[in-house]
Amino acid sequence: MALFFNTTLFPTSKSLTCCRSSPETQISKTPQKPQETPIFKIKGPSTLSGHITISGSKNSSLALLAATLCCSGSSLLHNVPNVSDIKAMASILSSLGAEIEAFDGKMMVNSDGIRKVEVDLEEMKKIRGGFFVLGPLLARFGEAVVDLPGGCNIGKRPVDLYLRGLSALGAVVELREGKVWAHAANGRGLVGGRFRLDYPSVGATETLLMAASLADGVTVLSNVAKEPEVVDLARFLRDSGASIEGAGTETIVIRGKSRLHGSECVITPDRIEAGTFILAAAITRSCISMSPVSPSHISCLIHKLMKAGCRISQSDQQTLEVSAVPTYIGGNLSGFDIRTSPFPGFPTDLQPQTMALLTTCSGSSLVEECVFDKRMSHVRELQKLGAKIQVCESTALVLGKQNGSSLRGSHLVASDLRGGASLILAGLAAEGTTEINDIAHIDRGYENIDWKLRRIGADIERLAPAGHPL
Repeated sequence: MALFFNTTLFPTSKSLTCCRSSPETQISKTPQKPQETPIFKIKGPSTLSGHITISGSKNSSLALLAATLCCSGSSLLHNVPNVSDIKAMASILSSLGAEIEAFDGKMMVNSDGIRKVEVDLEEMKKIRGGFFVLGPLLARFGEAVVDLPGGCNIGKRPVDLYLRGLSALGAVVELREGKVWAHAANGRGLVGGRFRLDYPSVGATETLLMAASLADGVTVLSNVAKEPEVVDLARFLRDSGASIEGAGTETIVIRGKSRLHGSECVITPDRIEAGTFILAAAITRSCISMSPVSPSHISCLIHKLMKAGCRISQSDQQTLEVSAVPTYIGGNLSGFDIRTSPFPGFPTDLQPQTMALLTTCSGSSLVEECVFDKRMSHVRELQKLGAKIQVCESTALVLGKQNGSSLRGSHLVASDLRGGASLILAGLAAEGTTEINDIAHIDRGYENIDWKLRRIGADIERLAPAGHPL
């Protein structure tokens, strides 16, 4: 039995408190020396072969863990990935008073002992997903105090949609001292309402979906996100007693309930991890299989790669076989253009990894990032490997492999989760040794990515900062 962390039981208290600390206790006056993190050392080029087991969705798990705050009693989540973002979210729930037990890819959460409605600042700094607790705390307990979210620095991620949506459900929301302070205007709880999102934000959709599940009356949310993670959340809430219709479409109707109970849920496979390993096979011109995968969740990527020359087939309901071996595909892969957009469009979370592949394809490719305005930090690192990429604002022109040129190993820095994954893929294809620093970003969303890659033939090591094996 493997535990993410030691199980801690918290005393139950009937009174909820907001733990207000002074500015002096919130921010240390003494600068702290940055903590050194392990590195990945990759020797390439690699040829991959074998089978990959895809973990449960990190993004679904974060929302579902927050949703357990809506429920009385215990909830059991299956197929939870063992990644640092999940540990951070579990720590946030524990700090509020929830009882958490984690074992063998499962997490049991009981939120009956919640004793406060303000999340500790240090806990909130760890992940943006911690902001998800705002909706459930407000809906179930009538008030919440949450710091503005952290997470990857990939551009503007405004939370105004969250706040205006909660206001439409009868909340009074204020921004004070860098925190969001919210309470039910009527002193009793949230009420049903109508709200149209200016942009189909996944986080805002999920936050409002959780809040509306406990609101008094009917809520209609329009122009919402259609991502599989939203469908996963709605399924869990319905199994917990909520009345939700339309998840996966642009309009969701929620008939609020006064109480939800705990339930059991199997988390959907991680579509971004699956896409990353598909791209690993493509960039190394290899042949691998993987399961469980829901092809419809990454159909946009699959169609692009098949058009470029990859062979991708479904051997059974949840198994994909991917081949980019030159003798099988009849030559090199062709470059292609991508433009990121909300589901079912091309996922922004696969843009950096796809760009790494495009540097090895023939011809030129255009990459347009239309979701996050600063999701191009990986370009500088790919250029260190010899990639030919020109960037103008949020658009990149990728000049593919020409005249026999190829990527060559270098020392790189991962500045965010998906950008870090793109550097791993590039390192697998590059000649020589590639070292990637700040891999804690990558560990936020990929479960044992180095171990999984080694199992299919990659020469990748996790080393201490001094270069010694861990």
